Amino acid sequence: MHFSGVCFGHQILCRTLGAKVGPAPSGDWELGHTKLSLHSIGKKLFKTDEDEIYLNQMHQDTVFTCPEPESSNGILNPSQKVLVWGHSPHTKIQGVYLLNRLFTTQAHLAFDSAMVKREIQMRVEAGSIKDLEHADAASETSHLEHDGDVVAGALLRFFHFEDDGVNA
Repeated sequence: MHFSGVCFGHQILCRTLGAKVGPAPSGDWELGHTKLSLHSIGKKLFKTDEDEIYLNQMHQDTVFTCPEPESSNGILNPSQKVLVWGHSPHTKIQGVYLLNRLFTTQAHLAFDSAMVKREIQMRVEAGSIKDLEHADAASETSHLEHDGDVVAGALLRFFHFEDDGVNA
């Protein structure tokens, strides 16, 4: 069975597997167009030689620890190793991967400029985003090209069992 999660889904799945999840220590949001540095497994998943990809973000909470078999309440076998595929300065675990089992991403692969701007506006109006300068800067970069299609391709390969050659 395959499990995938995006943003809050990434956080829920990691927490279910025993990872520590909570508000970013800085208390700030990771918003808008963001450069994500890829680990070697990320390069394999996304079929790229590039060291980074760009995706849109919209979160304040973060996954602090990678799920481990010993903290997963028996969900993971001792031989199963969950891998982190990338990080950003704000979020050290941008996504996790377990061969034929789990694929998550903190970033939103389908958010376009209008969606980013609307999501930021809603959070500013609700009072959850208080740093208006940060919110404005994120809105201003929302039109920049992102790699959501690259991540979507990896996700489709994952669900079609076409990721068998992807491992540490």
